[in-house]
Amino acid sequence: MIRSLPKIAVALALGLCGLAWLSPMSDAGRRTPARQSTASPLSGVNVAGVYAGVRPATADREIAAARALHAGVVRATVPWSVLEPIQGHIAGAALAFTDRLMSDAQAAGMRVIVIVDSSPCWASSAPVTLLRKCVASRPADASAWPPRRPADYGAFVAYLARRYGTQLAAIEIWNEPDQANQLYFAGPHKVRRYAAILRAAYTAIKQANPLVPVIAGSLVGSNGVFLRDLYAAGIKGYYDGLAVHFYTLVLASLRAIREVQVANGDTTPLWLDEFGWSSCYPRHRVQEEQACVTTRVQAANIADVFHSLAHTPYVAADALYELQNSGGEEFGLLTASGARKPAFGALARALASPFGHARPVTLGLRRRGGQIVASGSGPVGDFMQLEAFKGGVLRYRALFTLDRFDSYSISLPSVLGAHGLRVRVFQYWAGAGRAAQRSI
Repeated sequence: MIRSLPKIAVALALGLCGLAWLSPMSDAGRRTPARQSTASPLSGVNVAGVYAGVRPATADREIAAARALHAGVVRATVPWSVLEPIQGHIAGAALAFTDRLMSDAQAAGMRVIVIVDSSPCWASSAPVTLLRKCVASRPADASAWPPRRPADYGAFVAYLARRYGTQLAAIEIWNEPDQANQLYFAGPHKVRRYAAILRAAYTAIKQANPLVPVIAGSLVGSNGVFLRDLYAAGIKGYYDGLAVHFYTLVLASLRAIREVQVANGDTTPLWLDEFGWSSCYPRHRVQEEQACVTTRVQAANIADVFHSLAHTPYVAADALYELQNSGGEEFGLLTASGARKPAFGALARALASPFGHARPVTLGLRRRGGQIVASGSGPVGDFMQLEAFKGGVLRYRALFTLDRFDSYSISLPSVLGAHGLRVRVFQYWAGAGRAAQRSI
């Protein structure tokens, strides 16, 4: 799926940048880590969904790989346009694949998050110019437009709820309605129209099977603008959780959107069911608007985030994007040919022992001319903070992000001098209790 950068950090996506100031503050009042949970999220990976021509054997391979990862959940796209290309008619081949995926997952002790989007030609609200080009069971621009009648979408997701019941971890209502590229939720009045299909879907699903969770949102933006508009449109009470797709500053984005939730009286859990890193470096620098990393960094980042989220009570599920490289993207744990990358083993270890810690922050200090240079590395996912003390008093603070290799190098202001300094660096998510500290 195409992703866009979380709005909180567009300028920070690819490299090191920071905000810094000299400060007379004392070493007091530092942030402490978030309250920890005793139960880890429902964790897993995105697998191949339903598409024209997909074979049931694909489901066998995907679930076998997910089982080797110790996954508790898999997420798959079940496009409405593929399953119900003609109104009232469920396509047999697509249904056979979906049945196999569900039964394989159940046999492996997993449940499935299904994300349902893509309007069939007969239901789409697309303009006539697009509908004329729309052919049943084939990808079309018209499929990105929501249905004319939300009740038609509700009837389809209710069918899935009745057929699969508690084999489902959740039904996710559409994909990325706030995405600027219009590839998934096209047309005007996005907030109002998304709220309408969410209300229709939730009501229909709960009537079909009240035990099936409904997750709303599928948000890519973490600044909260679209979510606040959805609250104003009356979505509260029509979902059991909010799905988010964050690829840049994953942990910081989760914290930002949670603050919007709490400010609006919403305590439903977050489902981080799309996030990841592409191992496309050094062949490319950017892929799908995300900084390319090496296979080693990809593996380390995945372990960092899963370990960090294991201690987060408001995150109900986390599902990595994706199991296998596809469509020229290299976000997978497996190459396009099926070979395992280092990330496969990293995720398997993280899911087998979820309550480990992310990598520690490292810090080195050296003199360069009349300045001190602080450099090192840290765990991915959030802003980092550097603090410099002189005589026990905080004199300088910098908020920054790591580069694509999870490293940093910061020259301290020359006014601080090159002697008698104590410096510490920590990840904001983990807090000062896990800081690296050095004196020079």
